[in-house]
Amino acid sequence: MTADSPAFSLRSVAAAVYLPTLLFGIGEGALIPLIPAAASNLGASIAIAGAIAAMLTVGELFGDIPSGVFVSRIGERNAMIAAVAVSLAAVAVIMLAPNAFALGVGVFVLGLATAVFALARHAFMTTYVPKRYRARSLSLLGGVFRCGHFIGPLLSAPIIHLTGGMAGVYWTMVLFCLATAVVLLVLPDPERVFGAAHAEVPSGGEHESEGEQLTRRESTGLFATLAANARVLGTVGVGASIIAALRSARTVLIPLWAVSLGVDEASTALLIGLAGALDFALFYVSGHVMDRYGRLWGALPALTGLGAGFVLLSATHDVADAVLWLIIATGLLAVANGMSSGILMTLGADLADPGDPAPFLGAWRFVTDAGAAASPLVIAGLTALVSLAAAAGALGFLAVAGVAIMAHWVPRFVPGTGR
Repeated sequence: MTADSPAFSLRSVAAAVYLPTLLFGIGEGALIPLIPAAASNLGASIAIAGAIAAMLTVGELFGDIPSGVFVSRIGERNAMIAAVAVSLAAVAVIMLAPNAFALGVGVFVLGLATAVFALARHAFMTTYVPKRYRARSLSLLGGVFRCGHFIGPLLSAPIIHLTGGMAGVYWTMVLFCLATAVVLLVLPDPERVFGAAHAEVPSGGEHESEGEQLTRRESTGLFATLAANARVLGTVGVGASIIAALRSARTVLIPLWAVSLGVDEASTALLIGLAGALDFALFYVSGHVMDRYGRLWGALPALTGLGAGFVLLSATHDVADAVLWLIIATGLLAVANGMSSGILMTLGADLADPGDPAPFLGAWRFVTDAGAAASPLVIAGLTALVSLAAAAGALGFLAVAGVAIMAHWVPRFVPGTGR
């Protein structure tokens, strides 16, 4: 910021950054957990429903690469507005989908839009938040997103109960997308309030903010960066991708489990919303634990809890009280997920070159997002070949591998964080 810029406070960017994130998160939170149910209503099997749900993270992975260039060219706020517009188009496809294939296309496009929105808001914070405030501001940003994802399902549950169908959920997503766009369009642009921090002029001659520089550099030279950092990405990065895979698997497996047990959509949304509340309640505690006791205290308990939750599901699918065990396992998975809040961003920051972190962070996000995109597809494949319970059991074994990898490699690459 310039010397003439007003003094910074987190409140000053709350409306411009946190409010759009909350609104967009509520809309997504209302819709995403019910995608497997929507697929099932269109005649999809459990395996196909899982594959359709996986299209969200696959779309995010494909969106990661061009989104950096896109954001750097049109700016953070414009990119978020564009992402909201694409999300509205995706919801229209989902709402009007005549078959499971069309539904999958809509979910994939929603994933693309989500990748752009997520990267743009990260760049937004990089541009306008001074470095001494960034850690807490990004932690709060993650907490706001989690808040949206527990409010959303809690809205879906009564809407489905009152309307008797999914149409109200789709319109909820539309409403919150429109509200996000209005906030972004109506509120003052923070750049006019604070000025561009450390702006530079690239070869094209156009003004580029610090956040836009970050996103552009993250998206260029990806494969060269992957090769240059092959050892750390092939060790700690693999462990981090396992965490991302298990967290992503949770968001797909729980709705699929509910469908397989015949749980109605309203009850599913309520269960996921309450689990989201547990998740949200722990996001700050996780950061505090990692700062005080070390990174392994964020990674290992989370991996252990996620693995235990999946094994519990695997062992109880066909018992008489299967729904009760689903509720217990969902709570356990939510607590474990909350305990891992911020671990991926924190490890990425620890491992990146302080002088030029963007290339490594782009490669780091690609590796972790690849894990997040792969796990729902693995769930779909194992369900088709064996069973849903077998897929859950395999995730439990994956968690054990993650514990071993992180316990061995994190202390070697991030000294002092395993204390």
